Amino acid sequence: MPLYLPIAEMSMNMALVIGLGAGVGFLSGMFGVGGGFLMTPLLIFAGVPPAVAVATEANQITAASVSGAIAHGRRGGVDYKMGMVLVAGGAIGSFFGARLFTILRSAGQVDLLISLSYVVFLGTIGALMLWESVRAIQRASRRDAPLPRRRAHRGIAHRLPLRMRFHKSKLYVSVLAPLAIGMLVGVLAAIMGVGGGFIMVPAMIYILGMPTNVVIGTSLFQIIFVTALTTVLHSVSTQTVDILLAMLLLVGAVVGAQVGARVGMKLKAEQLRALLALMVLAVGARMAYGLLVPPADLYSLGAVH
Repeated sequence: MPLYLPIAEMSMNMALVIGLGAGVGFLSGMFGVGGGFLMTPLLIFAGVPPAVAVATEANQITAASVSGAIAHGRRGGVDYKMGMVLVAGGAIGSFFGARLFTILRSAGQVDLLISLSYVVFLGTIGALMLWESVRAIQRASRRDAPLPRRRAHRGIAHRLPLRMRFHKSKLYVSVLAPLAIGMLVGVLAAIMGVGGGFIMVPAMIYILGMPTNVVIGTSLFQIIFVTALTTVLHSVSTQTVDILLAMLLLVGAVVGAQVGARVGMKLKAEQLRALLALMVLAVGARMAYGLLVPPADLYSLGAVH
């Protein structure tokens, strides 16, 4: 059943949109990501204008993250104190990102910015995550290899001032590190229409040294607030949030996130990271393909005779 989307100015099949929402919600619950890195490109590939896809997807991510965070919170997998620090940084980043988005949209360059951002960030993060995950899987497969030890993690997060104790994550790190990570994710949420989990999850593991059992739930908790704020900012400044499209995506996302959270609990940490890395690389490669290959229907603005 086709449904006309007033802001996107196009029609889309309702069942297709709900199915996309359910699939991305499943990934959200499983990997602790908002799913925007996958859904936003899918909407663009389906013909939705990039500006509308970014702003609308931020709305859908909020609901999927709420559903996933509840599932992880019930089993004690959320560090709420760390999450609030990340939220504070994300709020600051969202304001800057929304402002930059508005400026570039008025200049007609926002579509190019969105595509380039996906290629650069997804390619870099995906490659690093895949490399580390493959090495972890190889170490775990060696019977004679010693059991992996938890890293000491004495990096920059431990050397900066204003250190704070996070009991749930068993960390004593500078509050400036998660604040900076949250700001970066906030900017990406406003520009790319993503929750930022594909950066948030590896950053919390490798920079902050958080245990994997609380990383996914904490990431989802932070994404809730950042994407909700991003949706409001886009609604006010760019008017590109398509309510009908967002509602259809929400229906599938809420259910999919619950199922994904249950499946994710049954997989090992290195397996989850490897699967997430492969998906990140696949989406980045598809976006790069779209930038490099000329469109099939070229046209000019010359006079029609």
